[in-house]
Amino acid sequence: MTADRNGHSARRNSSGYEDYTERVWRGEESLTAHLTGAFTGEELIRIGERTGFFPAFANVAVFDTGEGLVLVDTGDVRTARALHTAVRSFSGDPVRTVVFTHGHVDHVLGTGPFDEEAEARGVPRPEVIGHSAVVDRFRRYEETAGYNAWINRRQFGVPALNWPTRYRYPDRTYRERLTVRQGALTFELVHARGETDDATYVWVPELRTLCTGDLFIWNTPNAGNPQKVQRYPEEWARALRAMQRLGAEVLLPGHGIPVRGADRVSEALGDSAALLESLCEQTRSLMNEGLRLDEVLRRVRVPDGLLAKPYLHPAYDEPEFVVRNLWRLWGGWYDQNPAHLKPAPEGELAREFADAAGGARRLAERASVLLRGERPRLACHLAETAALAAPDDPEVARVRAEVFARRAAAETSTMARGIFHWAAAESAAVAEGTDVATELTRTAAGARRAAGAIGVGLVTAESTAEGTAGSTAEDGAVGGAEWPAGEQR
Repeated sequence: MTADRNGHSARRNSSGYEDYTERVWRGEESLTAHLTGAFTGEELIRIGERTGFFPAFANVAVFDTGEGLVLVDTGDVRTARALHTAVRSFSGDPVRTVVFTHGHVDHVLGTGPFDEEAEARGVPRPEVIGHSAVVDRFRRYEETAGYNAWINRRQFGVPALNWPTRYRYPDRTYRERLTVRQGALTFELVHARGETDDATYVWVPELRTLCTGDLFIWNTPNAGNPQKVQRYPEEWARALRAMQRLGAEVLLPGHGIPVRGADRVSEALGDSAALLESLCEQTRSLMNEGLRLDEVLRRVRVPDGLLAKPYLHPAYDEPEFVVRNLWRLWGGWYDQNPAHLKPAPEGELAREFADAAGGARRLAERASVLLRGERPRLACHLAETAALAAPDDPEVARVRAEVFARRAAAETSTMARGIFHWAAAESAAVAEGTDVATELTRTAAGARRAAGAIGVGLVTAESTAEGTAGSTAEDGAVGGAEWPAGEQR
């Protein structure tokens, strides 16, 4: 869609998007349309006279300062050209500044076309600004590209995924706060540790507009992610409270739809903070009692009603993983089980258990009984032990594949679903004499994921876990939003 000189089609597009965001806020529609790019096009969504919004899996905010443009994030490499086209439909003014809210690859790989444009015109490239830890992140990504490729293949079910190794480093960094004035607008950059250690939120006081980056993502805060580096839930909650005190009238998140209206912005930030604060307070209290991690996980409870909020569904991360991350942050990796301190090799231990039970197949048979009895967590332990004891036994492998496939279907979060799907595919490959990639693509949904359409679970209020931090929705009442590969977070 191309706008005429008066921007009529842009306004129509923005109007349709605004209606959609209202339905999402009320819980009448999911984020699927937004995440799958239904509103990503050749134009930005207009939010006021000076603000444009690029709605994609990873959003971009664009500000017209009157003396050039300022971009907050640039999205991922796949949407880079579309973003450039949309920005140019918004304004022909040069991009003066780009702010990276953090260094995740789905937020920083769309800068290239603007650099190329500047070089072609013989003018300075946009100045990229980010927290000093963004530089450290990029260096770590370069050094651990192989590891990041593997964990993201498993997390998203994309066996051919490759991790990027080239990044646009910031031209200017800061540590605590930085004020950037450009034309008629002021951009207050504030550092906060939350999902990452390099996070920045951006406050534009003249427009009463807040860009949160991934400090607000229309999901349970991604403060646990079992395969990624340390998260900081307590500091994240403090940052949410600080943002809440700003009195913003527009919130432009790193993921998900904008929030408009001071009351709604305050509610969304406050509820997100309350969830993290409760998890932190409960976990710390139980740790202070000297309990094992296992007991802490079973006792921490999510405050009633919070996970049912449309912006707090546990569709990407989940509270159980947040508690584990807090334990790692405050207590280290030892879970207080002395057998886990210097354990025997897993395979050796599994063979002992199998011998005691009468063989690996007996363990697998018991796992099937437990699965039928709606005890999937315990079934996973026995199926995994049986497979470690007899890794080449096709009958054991079939049971393990069934257990983890059923477990994946019942989970709400991307983190759990991805790991369980991968485990099921590993065993299915043993049972069928194939490979993981083949087994991941046997279903239509798996084929889409493997081709790059990565899924995020979208839960309904009925399937949302409201009990202990370790509870999950066992009925599999999960919708799915998918987006192309590249959002390895």
